[in-house]
Amino acid sequence: MTTQSEHWLARNFREVFAFPDEAVEWLLGVWNVIQLFDDMADAGCVKRDDLNRAIWGAMVGVPENTFYQKHKAFLTPLVALQIFKWQASDAAERDGKAGAMSYVWRAGYYDLVLATVFLVHGVQSATDIGHRVMELYGENFADYLAEFTNA
Repeated sequence: MTTQSEHWLARNFREVFAFPDEAVEWLLGVWNVIQLFDDMADAGCVKRDDLNRAIWGAMVGVPENTFYQKHKAFLTPLVALQIFKWQASDAAERDGKAGAMSYVWRAGYYDLVLATVFLVHGVQSATDIGHRVMELYGENFADYLAEFTNA
């Protein structure tokens, strides 16, 4: 299932950031895998089609993507870092310590988007439009905190 967020990200990746198709596909593949794993961790209902899509993405689509293959040495440590940040955020949330730091750690995906700006367009573009990448993050801090005060 393609979500509204995924469509919005894809449009921004293509129209605002002018990423090549393989970069868009890689970023969306990572997005889909992250979303499914997060839903599973939150004990949410995961549809079989979404699970199958994420399995394919994690095992074949993301690692075999030509953009990723070209920049693997740069991107792999960044992906690892995002995993560590998500795990740290999740641990803080489960310990009842959700706050500004866990909110920021949870937004690590956008570090990958900014890295893609750098890889595709260079240092100056990453410097000039980095703030536009961070504006993609769809969850505001108040809504994030409300998830834990209402739980």
